[in-house]
Amino acid sequence: MSLVRPEDWRPQGVADLEPRAWEALLQTERSVLVTAGAGAGKTEFLAQKATYLLQTGLCPAPKRILAISFKRDAARNLAERVAKRCPPEQARRFNSYTFDAFAKSLVDRFRAAIPEPYRPPAGYRIVTPRRLDYEDFLNTHNFRGVNTQQLERAIARERLPVANAGSELQRAVAKYWRVQYFEYDHVLLSFPMINRLVELLIRENPSILNALRLTYPVVFLDEFQDTTSAQFQFLRTAFDGSNAILTAVGDDKQRIMVWAGALPDAFAQFEQQFDAQRISLICNWRSHKDLVRIQHVIASRIDPTVEEPEARADRLVDGDIAAIWEFASEEEESDCLPQWIEREVQAGNIEPHDIAILVRMRADEVERQLSPAFQAHGLRLRNEARNVGDIAIQDLLGEDLTQILLHLLRLGAEERSPENWNAALRDLQFLEALDPADEAGLQRLQERLQRFVRKMRRTFRHLDSIPESVTEAAHAALDFIGSEVLRRAFPSYQRQPDFDRVWNGFLLFLGECLVHAETWTNALDKFEGLGQATLMTIHKSKGLEFHTMIFYGLDNQTWWSLTPGRMEELNSFFVAFTRAKQRVFFTMCTERGQPVSWIENLLAPAGVRRVHF
Repeated sequence: MSLVRPEDWRPQGVADLEPRAWEALLQTERSVLVTAGAGAGKTEFLAQKATYLLQTGLCPAPKRILAISFKRDAARNLAERVAKRCPPEQARRFNSYTFDAFAKSLVDRFRAAIPEPYRPPAGYRIVTPRRLDYEDFLNTHNFRGVNTQQLERAIARERLPVANAGSELQRAVAKYWRVQYFEYDHVLLSFPMINRLVELLIRENPSILNALRLTYPVVFLDEFQDTTSAQFQFLRTAFDGSNAILTAVGDDKQRIMVWAGALPDAFAQFEQQFDAQRISLICNWRSHKDLVRIQHVIASRIDPTVEEPEARADRLVDGDIAAIWEFASEEEESDCLPQWIEREVQAGNIEPHDIAILVRMRADEVERQLSPAFQAHGLRLRNEARNVGDIAIQDLLGEDLTQILLHLLRLGAEERSPENWNAALRDLQFLEALDPADEAGLQRLQERLQRFVRKMRRTFRHLDSIPESVTEAAHAALDFIGSEVLRRAFPSYQRQPDFDRVWNGFLLFLGECLVHAETWTNALDKFEGLGQATLMTIHKSKGLEFHTMIFYGLDNQTWWSLTPGRMEELNSFFVAFTRAKQRVFFTMCTERGQPVSWIENLLAPAGVRRVHF
């Protein structure tokens, strides 16, 4: 395939980049730290830089680009953007993972090279320990001078091997590893433990470390402000001292994971360790200038030196773009909220799925409180935090298995769907590692997909859109792909329990969506959230965007932790606020609690007023 000269390359799929983004994109001689505020297009920047490196041959075959994100949907989104901009033979050399998935893929691939006694068996199980699990361990083994938070952080931080000596905390960590390996029917590993295993693996095996560095001369790191000490240690072990060029992007105003071990000074450490050049993006492509002005008020409270962004989006709404809605009772609040949404939908101003209702926590309780009123107004409320089986709805939608199956089911349910046809074809090419130059192979793949679609459409014509039909329909799509093919392509599905968690969640949720569904298309729309207002926690809103955001219950009882001295809570508030493209509203119920006065005082100069309902 012909390459483009670097000086002739132009951005793909967008009109242009801001000058500072060009500077960061063209820097290929040293590592770069790109600081970018909300709406600056950090994901798009990474997609453009990957495209530039692949299309110009600055990352030549067979070398690859490694992109590491924190969330699965962010990793998939980045990979999809590159796939749209590059020919398949180039896009295949862009490997997008989450931190956890990349670490797990290395452990699974090179498990036999992990030194004893830490070498896990092939049938190890992934677990997510709770505080009570750590408490039970500490009590059972009589570690009285260690609390659960200390233990959890030490497990994630301590390099292997851990000596069974020294402080009580160190002895507790060493004992914890032994218990997880030898006192259960299966070896139980959390993702922080897998991180420690892979760091040990590459530290103790120079040949594997060298292969990793030769494969990935270019590394992208998304949302770098949330990097933990253990993750940064792994990056140093893997790439410090190599010729790899790293590009990290993030926003320290969006640092909301310190409670989970994120480094408080990740940017400074990256600059120092990798001799990185810092470049700050200034444009906001998501929100209009009136909303950006309010965002800047909050940002300035977090960092008084922050530059004011340049808003590049158009304002498309009239009236208030931000306000605090005050209600006398929870009943009024629950009824007026769907009334307002119903009016906006009927007026053609917005679709229900363009609205997000954010809660601090306990989304299931809020769902129970609001759903009856939403139903009374002909609306559906979708709680993305709710579990179906062992997986949350939002996480289920981000799974590769889910997306592949949805493309195939859409093709069976709809007479014409070019978007899903192209997506399914890309899925098959990736799963079967088809050489893009193999025209005969591509033709066979298209014919195979056509036969499947004809068969699936016949199946749907004779298969009622009822919950009892879900297993037959889903299995038809899975059998076409092949579960073993999926496991080879996606390391996260290689173990049966990991695959079953997603597969069972898919069946359960699709079955729910088929209840009262008129057609299969209608059920798939419900599955993807079309026509439904979204309910989620503020932490889960990160990385998303909506036309209108509504913060539910902004009072000192619900948001008790939002105080001037707790900067991470203000960061979370800021992150959620900046997800909005056009409007942000807050509901407050005086029956439930008092106003968060300092937030009102902060927003008032920007024109955010209280409206009595």
